[in-house]
Amino acid sequence: MVGGEGTRLRPLTFNTPKSMVPIANRPFLEHMTEYLKRHGIDDIILTLCYLPDRTQRYFGDGNSFGIKLTYAVEDPPLGTAGAVKNVAEHLDETFFVFNGDIFTDIDLTAMMEFHRQRESKATIALTPVENPTIYGVVETNNEGRVERFIEKPRRGTVTTNMINAGAYILAPEVLNHIPKGLSFTFEQGLFPLLLERGDPMYGYQSYAYWIDIGTPEKYLKLHHDLLMGRINRRFPGEHAGEGIWVEEGSDIQPQAELEGPLVMGRNCVIGSRARVKGPSAIGQGCRVGADSLIEGSVVWQNTHLGQGVSLKNCVIAENVVIGERTQVEEGCVLGSSVIVGSDQRIVQGTKVWPDEIHSYPKPTRR
Repeated sequence: MVGGEGTRLRPLTFNTPKSMVPIANRPFLEHMTEYLKRHGIDDIILTLCYLPDRTQRYFGDGNSFGIKLTYAVEDPPLGTAGAVKNVAEHLDETFFVFNGDIFTDIDLTAMMEFHRQRESKATIALTPVENPTIYGVVETNNEGRVERFIEKPRRGTVTTNMINAGAYILAPEVLNHIPKGLSFTFEQGLFPLLLERGDPMYGYQSYAYWIDIGTPEKYLKLHHDLLMGRINRRFPGEHAGEGIWVEEGSDIQPQAELEGPLVMGRNCVIGSRARVKGPSAIGQGCRVGADSLIEGSVVWQNTHLGQGVSLKNCVIAENVVIGERTQVEEGCVLGSSVIVGSDQRIVQGTKVWPDEIHSYPKPTRR
């Protein structure tokens, strides 16, 4: 399910659907399809709504990625369960459903075996969190059968730290309980209904890596985790040093310093005495001026940094231009095609919307 507008990820998703947001220089959805293929899943339906053309142009019919893709474009949005009901004619056997903003290493093969052994109608992947009071938790018995859903439990009343991980296995017949053509959700609609009916519904507990990338903070954290090796994924490019992957056509000037872990896309230019320190990801076609510093940051494609620019633990979208000696501090997020003048200071946590021009004394948008 990748139809949402990704409002929590803004300003990164004004011009880019969340399915196409780059993770280490490849779209999120490309990582997801490779993960599914490792578990023998290669027939995939994408439910789209927001900016669907971007996804369709990139993936086509899926053949070049070793998968079969079917697209279902919603207008208007139908909610999580409504979106699946909308493609019911394609679902004649047990199937997986995934939220489109979850990055995980849950063992899907083991989860399917768990589902079949218990003859479950619906199996919900569960993952532990440190603070369950900001989530909806799922109570299960010793066999894993779901007994209760509790939305944002108060401190002192928490009985479990297991939350809905956004991955489900469903039997086709449960779709009969979802109204056609109406907005309907799994969390507040279908799952409570199945529980009330007494249908067998189970929670599969997993302690594998799991993160919701729905905010810029979590998006940046995923990059740090991925590059630091906390998740097993491959990176494009040639191995150019300890924890460093560089794609073809990039020009690293003399005296420039690269310190992994980092990935760098095609046709980048890194100026003399510039330093790129991981964990960082630099998209294709980027130019980094002499004496600049990039540390712990994600920079999308075709972004140009002038001489002496400093980026620390921030996210910069595509086609951004940053003038000489400008500092972009921790937690900042710059949307696409932003222009920042020379000798600026973008203070910690600032978000700059796409196409804005930032130059003193004009204030940045918070």
